[in-house]
Amino acid sequence: MSSSHPVLIVENICKCYHIYEQPVDRLKQLLLPPLDSILKNRPQQYYTEFHALQDISFAVEKGQTIGIIGANGAGKSTLLQIISGTLTPTSGTVDLNGRVAALLELGSSFNPEFTGIENVYLYGAILGLDRKEMRKRLEDICRYADIGMYVHQPIKIYSSGMVVRLAFAVIVHVDADILIIDEALTVGDAFFVQKCMRFLRNFIKNGTVLFVSHDTGAVVNLCSHVLWLEDGKIRMQGEPKMISEHYLASHAKKSQNISDSMYESRPPTVSAVTGDQQQSEDPRDMRLEYLNRTNLRNDMEIFQFQPDSPSFGQAKASIISVRMTDEHDRVLNWIVGGEKVRLCIDCKAHETLRNPIVGFYVKDRLGQHLFGDNTFLTYKDTTLTLVSEQVFQAWFSFRMPALPVGHYSISPAIAVGTQDDHVTQHWLHDALLFKSHSSSVINALIGIPMTAIEIVVADLGVEQMANRSTARIPS
Repeated sequence: MSSSHPVLIVENICKCYHIYEQPVDRLKQLLLPPLDSILKNRPQQYYTEFHALQDISFAVEKGQTIGIIGANGAGKSTLLQIISGTLTPTSGTVDLNGRVAALLELGSSFNPEFTGIENVYLYGAILGLDRKEMRKRLEDICRYADIGMYVHQPIKIYSSGMVVRLAFAVIVHVDADILIIDEALTVGDAFFVQKCMRFLRNFIKNGTVLFVSHDTGAVVNLCSHVLWLEDGKIRMQGEPKMISEHYLASHAKKSQNISDSMYESRPPTVSAVTGDQQQSEDPRDMRLEYLNRTNLRNDMEIFQFQPDSPSFGQAKASIISVRMTDEHDRVLNWIVGGEKVRLCIDCKAHETLRNPIVGFYVKDRLGQHLFGDNTFLTYKDTTLTLVSEQVFQAWFSFRMPALPVGHYSISPAIAVGTQDDHVTQHWLHDALLFKSHSSSVINALIGIPMTAIEIVVADLGVEQMANRSTARIPS
């Protein structure tokens, strides 16, 4: 934490709602208690109180990214609405130092009867920007949202993805000091989500972000501090990894009726062994044949190459195509996790290049780099010179790891130099998108081939251990 004045101070925030059993009770509550006071009777209460938030206090320094986690109904969205000014607290104060832009539930800052452009001006006015300032930004906002002529149509006919596109485009261009984001980026196509994540990762280098998500992986990856809300109170706060682990353990105990003593005790051993002891020369998951006959088969759909994706570099060479193929160089539009694939990156030199490096990253929807590689080590001791207008290819052959259901992208690049000291010639963001439709992987970023899986009982004798039998996955 820096010694500077916090950009956000939340002190003793409470939010209480009055819950009435029937509509007539509202009228009774409005009329009868004042009458009872006049008659000096004890006023009767015709409602029950629901405390959505209770005594919430914390401070946020400039440059922090604060994650807020908790189960549904914990008070996360209520807290963000109070901070953003769209909801009034019952008690407590919020002290803000800077412009706040919020992306809360879909369309919360928009009037559904107004057109997209009219809503851009409206949202700008809410954030303190006059019409003249928003007019300067309008063209860039429309280009970023990329919803075409729909900007001239009423918001009420927009899809949820279009609403998010427009709202995020405004946020990007209003020079906000604090961003508040409430799960909204789970909506929208993969290409736009990747573009938003690039902006977010750049913004959090200097700006302040409050980020609500049920995805603890996203929270750990993006945030520097986490608040865990439970029943309207701060249950715990601190380092993201630690808080997320406690939250997941608590959620598991509640949903699976697991007691604390079960977590503290050592799990029992079981008497079964699964797997091959011999690792083949070509590692292959021994369960793959079985999985590929079930609905857990890791089917991935490959979309078309995106040559106009955002890019940067000195442009002495460019990437002209990216594709997935099988071992016989046949282009694939559908692959299965665990099977062999080849990634081909077609390039073209625009000037003489000496020893180019071609590489790639595979990223998930949050922009996290899952895996990647490049040609540097393979050609480290080889001299390769390319002349202007010469076309060349880089091939990467590997087994595709199993991936959880979701959207992914491949970002290729060309550079000149070394692994540690190089100049990028062309980096193409999200050039090839693909989607995992089904998977056996749930609580991990990727699944790697398991050539053997065993469960060994610790109290077997030496002779029994040496002669233990093997139980195989059914085939």
